[in-house]
Amino acid sequence: MKVICVGDSITRGQVSGNYVKLLESRLTGDTVLNAGVNYDVSAHVLDRLSEVVDQDPDVVTVLIGTNDATATLGEQTAQKLRNRWKLTEDPTLDGYAANLAAIAARLKDETRARIALISPPVLGEDLDSVALRRTSEFGEIVRKVAAEQFVTYLPLNEQMVEYLEKTEHAPRVHYRPDSLLAPTAAMQHFFLGRGFDSIAKSRGLLLTTDTVHLNSRGAGMIADLIEGFVRAS
Repeated sequence: MKVICVGDSITRGQVSGNYVKLLESRLTGDTVLNAGVNYDVSAHVLDRLSEVVDQDPDVVTVLIGTNDATATLGEQTAQKLRNRWKLTEDPTLDGYAANLAAIAARLKDETRARIALISPPVLGEDLDSVALRRTSEFGEIVRKVAAEQFVTYLPLNEQMVEYLEKTEHAPRVHYRPDSLLAPTAAMQHFFLGRGFDSIAKSRGLLLTTDTVHLNSRGAGMIADLIEGFVRAS
């Protein structure tokens, strides 16, 4: 069985807990391919989807939306993404819904794969924050699109929110557009050899290392959902 995981830096796993590697270790005998691209947005996934289709997958999972969401929270972030991907307009919730529907439709039409759409992870760990609520709004879009396209929906965002609610946790750092939390986490990881879990703990975070990318617990939640989906076939 060939499984392809499509997504952004959270899927790529260079600056985040690598859920694709976790899947590889669990799905022995299957081929698990990483189709994550750093900074990716839904519009660009749609543009590069032929790369996935051409590999004739049995299973495709799509985890995209984090960068679309951050673009709605800060103009500087939106401009960077526009320039990087040569977008004609800023990412929006409506645009995201249309792109995700087109992604699902193309995968259905052009492959024989079983398809799962995954709601995006949380931004920050403050339950009452605009950023975290925005990811839940994007997650609701994923749920609706999956239902309309008759593909599987995997509720990552809901599971993360439920976990944070149960722990009654107050993080020490908070999501801010264009903050230095992500680059400093990357520097600690690559130059000082610190693990993502250690970085997360030092910042009082339970699921993320920098309020965006994931530690092993957050990555494990994604791996659990996808493993369950794959094994259900």
